[in-house]
Amino acid sequence: MIRCLFERPMTATSVTPRVRPALIANILGQLAFGLAIMTICLPSMQEWGRIFDTDQSGVQLTFSGYVATYGVLQLVYGPLSDRIGRRPVLLLGVSLALAGSLLGALAPNLTVLTLARVIQGAGGAAGMVVGRSLIHDWFVGPDRTRMMAYVGMAMGVCPPSATILGGYLHVNFGWQANFVLMAVLSALLLLCAWWGLPAGRPQGHARAASAVSSASDASGSTSGWQRMLASYQQLLRNPSFLMYMVILSCTTSAFYTMLGGAPIVLKSYGVGPDGVGFYIMFGPLSYIAGNFLTSHLVHRLGERQVMMWGQGITFSSVVFMVGLSVLGWKAPLAFALPLLLLGFGHGLLVPPALTGSIGLMPALAGSAAGAIGLMQQWVGAVGGYSVGWVSHDDATHLGLLMGVFATTSLVAQGRLNRLAKQRA
Repeated sequence: MIRCLFERPMTATSVTPRVRPALIANILGQLAFGLAIMTICLPSMQEWGRIFDTDQSGVQLTFSGYVATYGVLQLVYGPLSDRIGRRPVLLLGVSLALAGSLLGALAPNLTVLTLARVIQGAGGAAGMVVGRSLIHDWFVGPDRTRMMAYVGMAMGVCPPSATILGGYLHVNFGWQANFVLMAVLSALLLLCAWWGLPAGRPQGHARAASAVSSASDASGSTSGWQRMLASYQQLLRNPSFLMYMVILSCTTSAFYTMLGGAPIVLKSYGVGPDGVGFYIMFGPLSYIAGNFLTSHLVHRLGERQVMMWGQGITFSSVVFMVGLSVLGWKAPLAFALPLLLLGFGHGLLVPPALTGSIGLMPALAGSAAGAIGLMQQWVGAVGGYSVGWVSHDDATHLGLLMGVFATTSLVAQGRLNRLAKQRA
């Protein structure tokens, strides 16, 4: 499937530069890495409260701290990668992930562990924003949306795989083993980024970035921070970009709320650390199916119609979750089955939303990816931390929290559609 993306001939309307398979693999690995670091410790979160003698809200800070930093640094990495190049930024990020993983493996208390997770988040952010920017650099038009869908499929494998692996390592070798594994993977990805990523960008994108930089210099904005702020000001003045930002942020937050609450809810249903990943996997696997369908539907229906289908299915999933809990079905499957709808809806929604948001201003692709990434992770951090505010004897409260974000995303979708009609 992916082969067609880098072997497709060039046309007058869609020019995709030739892309080596090694670059595809590198992009996929770097994008997935942040999610792997985020989720591999979820099973251990069931036990960290007991191990470190703290309450659940303190444990949730290890998750929210990672997510918040993961978002903040994307805001910096995006325009920085537009300015100095994708590879240097990625090398910095993976190095930070390596340092955070080593610190986490040696953490004597929850405070140091939370700091380690924050540093990991700072490192993982580079792969997410640079990976998305590389897709924008090397793919155009429908090929770009398809690549986003394929990326979504690859990333969909990460949460369940990492969670299952994390539970196994926790039970058999201790929670520190997860951090040792992440340190090893960080070192491998550092080598891959050094040897496998191109030093520059395709000629057309390089010219566009240079033009933006020259225009900024001509206007007197010689400071890097001034250029960065100018880029974000341009983006934030675009109402369509703002709606894309709300949609992607709320979609991510619904997912992170689920991830943060899954260990607690499943524990109330009698599921231990080694079983959490098997029930979480319902969502990511259906996300892969949604991404695959998106790659085929986007040409026939258009990006906005596919997004509407995704919104409807996502909203149905949270109604289903709350409904099963209210009806009294307190079992792991009552949590897992709604995730099939949630993941499938997100699989339809996210790829075209990402393509639309980053493609609004091509010369500011890195900045757009950074701004989107920041809001996704910040709002996601709020969702993940809010899980600790309420009790979870079943999935009712978790479903209601997810429903707040799903409803907000649906409202933003309506506004985006109206803006499109006005432009037409």
